[in-house]
Amino acid sequence: MLDSVIIGRYVPGNSPLHRMDPRAKLLLVFFFVVIVFLANSTGGYGLLLLYTALLVAMSRVPLSYFLKGLKPVLFIAVFTFLIQIFLNKEGDVLLKWGWLTIYEEGLRQGIYISLRFFLLVSVTTLLTLTTTPIQVTDGMESLLNPLKKVRFPVHELALMMSISLRFIPTLLDETQKIMKAQTARGVDISSGPFKGRMKAVVPLLVPLFISAFKRAEELSIAMEARGYKGGEGRTKFRQLQWQAIDTIMLVSLLVVTLLLIVIRYF
Repeated sequence: MLDSVIIGRYVPGNSPLHRMDPRAKLLLVFFFVVIVFLANSTGGYGLLLLYTALLVAMSRVPLSYFLKGLKPVLFIAVFTFLIQIFLNKEGDVLLKWGWLTIYEEGLRQGIYISLRFFLLVSVTTLLTLTTTPIQVTDGMESLLNPLKKVRFPVHELALMMSISLRFIPTLLDETQKIMKAQTARGVDISSGPFKGRMKAVVPLLVPLFISAFKRAEELSIAMEARGYKGGEGRTKFRQLQWQAIDTIMLVSLLVVTLLLIVIRYF
């Protein structure tokens, strides 16, 4: 399952989303995360799902690849749905079977919260699929540039977040290799009692931590060898350029926001 995780991976392409300015994409994702919480009805979530589907189509990432990458987070969505079903006791009773009682509001909130989680993961995943770590760093640094006036370490923060995103798929691939190696040695972590599987995870964590520290050390040596001294005095090979598509996408998000407000309050 780990090899299907696509969060943090970049898919090369020449789609409209790939060509967007990273600053526009970061703003788009940030404000989308905010407006998701405006939706409180079927119409609102339907509108957000339609907009997300439009973004996926614009990215030109194969739909099968995109949906396959979201499978690992399906467990969290289902778990959240079940929590609402069991704990929310508001509204009319829809089903009563033995000890299980499902209420109307519990079912509705379970569906809405699961959809909200799906939307948030989908849009943030699209950001990493269509934006290289370097572009994320440059875009974030440019957006936070005014904070340099108060001596905030903007470049270092952007670089740290970019490296974190880049290390997600690297560590997942490393975990997959270690799991296969442990399986070849007779260690089974995918079946058996829960307690036994937890014990089998320990031999997996130790080499994973060692590998992570080793890669971090290699990265620091490589940066030092290239004369990296922080963001002071650094120039950029690729200059960020705001384009018409960036303005269009942000305006489209503004339209969606206004429609959500109308659906919610009117």
